[in-house]
Amino acid sequence: MTRKAASAPDGYRVRKAWTMIDETRAERGLTNAPALRKVAAAAVISNPHAGGPGDDLRQMISWGSPLGTMLGTMAAEALGEPVLSYGKGAIVGTAGEQEHGVALLTTAFGDALRTAVGGGKAWIASATKRGTAGTVLDVPLAHKDALYVRDHYDTLEVRLPDAPLPDEIVVIAVVANRGRLRARCGGLSGSEVAGQDGLR
Repeated sequence: MTRKAASAPDGYRVRKAWTMIDETRAERGLTNAPALRKVAAAAVISNPHAGGPGDDLRQMISWGSPLGTMLGTMAAEALGEPVLSYGKGAIVGTAGEQEHGVALLTTAFGDALRTAVGGGKAWIASATKRGTAGTVLDVPLAHKDALYVRDHYDTLEVRLPDAPLPDEIVVIAVVANRGRLRARCGGLSGSEVAGQDGLR
C-alpha cells in the first residue's frame, strides 16, 4: 500500500511513504491463534550527502526523531493492535554510504519510535545496507520490552521496487503483534517479562 507523498521538517523530502502488512495464520498447516501480523512502514527520503564526503552527519541524526514518529505511527496504525515487537532498518542508494542510513536510526529515531508505538524498554534491533532500487532488507524484530524473549526473534523482508534511487535512502520501521507461531525453543516467554531493564 502506497500513501500520498509527504514533506517532512528540517529540510529533507519524502518521495514516498509506504506500508506493508504480512499476516501468517498457520505454520505447517497448524494454527496458533492469534495470527502473527507484521507491518513494515517506510519513507523514501532524499540523501543530502549523496555523491559527496558528508563528514558531518549531525543534521541527519536529528532527522531521526520526526522519521521515527512518522514511521512508528504509520506502522502501529496499520497493525491495528498492541505492538509487542519492533525493529528498524535503512537501505542507502548507491551514491551514499551505509553510515548515512545508520545516522538516521540512532537514539533520536529509536526514542521517537518507542513513543509512537506505545512504549518499549528494549534495545531496537537494526539492519542497514547500501543497494539499488528493489534491494531486499531483512529487518530484525525483537520484543519491545525484553530483548531476551527468544520466541519474538524474527525478521520481515522489505523491498520497494522503485527505491532507493542512487541519491535516496529508504528508512524502515517494523512492528509485530506477537512472537513466532508455534515457537518452542524455550527461554524466557512474553508472559514472564519483568520489563525493567530491557533484557528480561
